[in-house]
Amino acid sequence: MTKPKIGLLERISLGIETVAGVLLALITVLIVVSAIGRYLLAWPVPDAFDLSRFLIGAAIMWGFASVGFRGSHIKVDIFAEMLPAGARRWIDSFAWAVLLAFSLLLTWKMLGRVTSAFYSGEATFDLRMPAWIFLGFIWLGVAFANIAILARLILVASGRATLEHFETVDMAGDDATEDRA
Repeated sequence: MTKPKIGLLERISLGIETVAGVLLALITVLIVVSAIGRYLLAWPVPDAFDLSRFLIGAAIMWGFASVGFRGSHIKVDIFAEMLPAGARRWIDSFAWAVLLAFSLLLTWKMLGRVTSAFYSGEATFDLRMPAWIFLGFIWLGVAFANIAILARLILVASGRATLEHFETVDMAGDDATEDRA
């Protein structure tokens, strides 16, 4: 059995998903260790609250970057499904263009937040770690979202891909089945 070929955009998307997954694992470990330390040992983890909120923000933004390429989010497309493929492509392109505009604005505002934290010397409460580093990592997730959304918009608008491409449960398994046939 041969592995299906994975394109550059797919590899980037898998990397983004890996970052989001690692962040979720770190959040889980931090919360469990913090709860055990606080309730069983009477010793709280320093900066657990600040670190957890920064990590949650980063996980959300890196997850947003994954959704930006995959398009696997909740959507209501009853109206679009009644239209021919060409009209549906225009609607999808418009929706992704609006999402890109929103994402670009979010990136701009997050960059303002990062620079504000940098110049003000904002730091975590207990360990006084610079907040701009964590905020910068959150911003990086939004920046990757812009790239992912733009890539998906180009693919959808050019007719080289649809949003349904990522709606299957096991895309790689389907490709592998086709390779064997």
